[in-house]
Amino acid sequence: MCTDEGLSALLAADQGLLHWRAARRLGGDMGLAEHAVQETLLRAWRSCATYDPDKGSVRTWLLSIERNVLTDIARMRAVRPAETSWDELVDADTRWAGPDFTDALTDGLLVAELLAVLPPAQRDAVVQVILCDRAYQDVAADLGVPVGTVKTRVHYALRSLRRLPLGA
Repeated sequence: MCTDEGLSALLAADQGLLHWRAARRLGGDMGLAEHAVQETLLRAWRSCATYDPDKGSVRTWLLSIERNVLTDIARMRAVRPAETSWDELVDADTRWAGPDFTDALTDGLLVAELLAVLPPAQRDAVVQVILCDRAYQDVAADLGVPVGTVKTRVHYALRSLRRLPLGA
């Protein structure tokens, strides 16, 4: 990954996703979205030696870097907001503005895709223990299995998810 070829492969695989997320988060500003993607790749290149495949896929690592870049851009914009006239503020209809759900949607799709590769027993254990934040004892009682079995299912599920290749 820390080579020109590795970065090219990473860019080919994830540039569209990175640009889409940046454009959505930055209100459709395509120039600023392109800047965010470039900054993301630059930070990834500079810190590629710190990437640990045991902690997650390259895509997850890259999306985390992009999230930090987008947060930095939002902070920068908050300190130096764009010039807006009073008339534009008064005329703006904000009644229909809602929270940006795209990050949650993207994360949800990624989680669903990852869960789909697990065997049903492991998937059920992960969903109940991690996603629903339930105690091992409660999940074991509902499933009618020992607590150790639930812990083992979660352990092996997470281990197999960490080992998935980038394109999985």
